Amino acid sequence: MVDFNSPILQIGSTVAMLVMALTVIFIRMKASHRPVTVRKIIIPPLAMSTGFLMFVEKQVRIPIWWGIIAFLVGWFIFSYPLIRSTRFEKVDGQIFMQKSRSFVYILLGLLAFRLLLHGYIEQHISIPQTAALFFLLAYGMIVHWRISMYRQYQQITGPEAAM
Repeated sequence: MVDFNSPILQIGSTVAMLVMALTVIFIRMKASHRPVTVRKIIIPPLAMSTGFLMFVEKQVRIPIWWGIIAFLVGWFIFSYPLIRSTRFEKVDGQIFMQKSRSFVYILLGLLAFRLLLHGYIEQHISIPQTAALFFLLAYGMIVHWRISMYRQYQQITGPEAAM
């Protein structure tokens, strides 16, 4: 059986989270050079929803109120800077995300804060449960941000915009 509280696994999970987060930042920066579509706004939260399958495993399960709190923290706190820094512009009939230097700093700041919070929480509950909490936090953040992006996209394109 795997010892989920081993220091090597804790360090490994933190490094993996850091690599994934930096990859997401890099991908987001590249995405600003391509037009935004409804499909590109909606697919990330839909694809991320497959992560709920982790709760099939008993070791990952957490009390429901922990999950609700994590989701709401992502929804109300972590999504706010992303929503505030995401703006669209219309160029030659296509919608692009405006380039924003603050967006990179916000993503790096959220990453640093998540790493600190992750390190603290990991000392009190198991690594799988920590992963569950941070998944729900990230899911709340992404869903709220993408809903905001969709609304903004609809304002620019009008109701006739289709997928």
